[in-house]
Amino acid sequence: MGKLLSDHAKVYCIGIKGTGISALAELLVQSGLSVSGSDTAEIFYTDAILKKLGIPYFEGFDASHVPPDAALVIHSAAYSPESNPEMGMAVKLGLPLIKYTDALGEYSALFDSTGIAGVHGKTTTTALAGVLFRAASLPAKILAGSAVASFNGCSTLSLGSKYFVAETCEYRKHFLAFRPQRIVLTSVESDHQDFFPVYNDIRDAFLEYALKIPPGGELIYCADDPGACEVTGLAKKIRNDINAVPYGFSASGDFKITSYRVYDERSFFKIAAFPGSEFSLRIPGRHSVLNAAAALALTVIMSKKEFQGSMADDFPKKIMSALDEFSGSRRRSEITGEKDGILFMDDYAHHPTAIASTLCGLKEFYPQRRLVVSFMSHTFSRTAALLDDFAASLLPADIVFLHKIYASAREEYSGGVNGLSLYEKTKEVFEKERNAGDRVFYVDEPLDACDPLKTILQKGDLFITMGAGNNWSLGQKLLRKVGVYL
Repeated sequence: MGKLLSDHAKVYCIGIKGTGISALAELLVQSGLSVSGSDTAEIFYTDAILKKLGIPYFEGFDASHVPPDAALVIHSAAYSPESNPEMGMAVKLGLPLIKYTDALGEYSALFDSTGIAGVHGKTTTTALAGVLFRAASLPAKILAGSAVASFNGCSTLSLGSKYFVAETCEYRKHFLAFRPQRIVLTSVESDHQDFFPVYNDIRDAFLEYALKIPPGGELIYCADDPGACEVTGLAKKIRNDINAVPYGFSASGDFKITSYRVYDERSFFKIAAFPGSEFSLRIPGRHSVLNAAAALALTVIMSKKEFQGSMADDFPKKIMSALDEFSGSRRRSEITGEKDGILFMDDYAHHPTAIASTLCGLKEFYPQRRLVVSFMSHTFSRTAALLDDFAASLLPADIVFLHKIYASAREEYSGGVNGLSLYEKTKEVFEKERNAGDRVFYVDEPLDACDPLKTILQKGDLFITMGAGNNWSLGQKLLRKVGVYL
């Protein structure tokens, strides 16, 4: 990429509203390049980011949009020259054409790069690493998979040009294009069953990624996650020159979490490296503390690298302040509003492990609030493979609304498990475990749940929309209407 791009070179992005491409576009603009692109007319949160950065884009795809003098055309993996007229034109014009994940990989080769990976936690860990790197004065660029309040509402943070920290995605092994000097591994378990049918498939993909670490590079892994431990153990058997660094409650060494408590809507914890310092987080859950420990481990390692083994005396104080001020990222236990005593949240959790840990964290943070959940499962294959786990993961909720499966562009329904299947299983589990089957409801279209929820929500409730689907719009609609009926 470095050879193709120079100051003011034109880059055209097909699918520019996508979380990853829009974030990369941010970094390219910061590097002095001229960036434009196209996408569908559907509104995403990235529309506001692109407009704030002054990046022009077309809504809709047309061959005439492609600038013939583009130095590079970056495209979403969702499109092909056969299906997208702009990609077809780029091929016809002989323009350099590259998939987003490959472009990110080429970009990462320009820096000392760290890949943040895992089935869960990678967005929050990357965002936390950004605020800690800023507190530690590390000259880095950060790319997260969502908008981050601490990044001025953008998905990237530019602190310098020596290091690069990026969230890297396991789906279809996209992360193998990345060029890591080290990797943070938060979690490994069965997911993306449309591409990784069984656990060993996804485990082996993470192992392949870990083996890209150069000799002496770090694999910073969660000691509390069995999959992350297994991948690390396998990597060390093959490559003893990889430096394995554990973090978490079960870890040994500097990044062991030695204490944890929740008080007044804050999590407080200590790690072995700084025994005299108690860190605090305003985002809920033990899983968030684990993500913070991962970001701390990376920040300490990189600070020692940058400052020849030593850190400033006020380092603990600075990172304590940065963690306490961190308010999360978009769709990660994101508070979207509060009206008439009802707190509204939205969360991207779409895997049983993430759902359970998020809901348990919310109950711990807000013990006086009744927890009302709208969950929309993502992909038929994942729902079918993990049906029992999904049902059990929702048990911490007081009331659950379930909807149709959000299939996205990956797959079509071919019979078998659907939204009603998940409802029936969840109702069965609630009845068996809590004698509360009447607390589980099914409304096929999320927005149609607005009226029944009007009669259910009460002052003091926490209402959260969860999943990778579009049920977040239900929370927005209720938030606008909530004052009408209370």
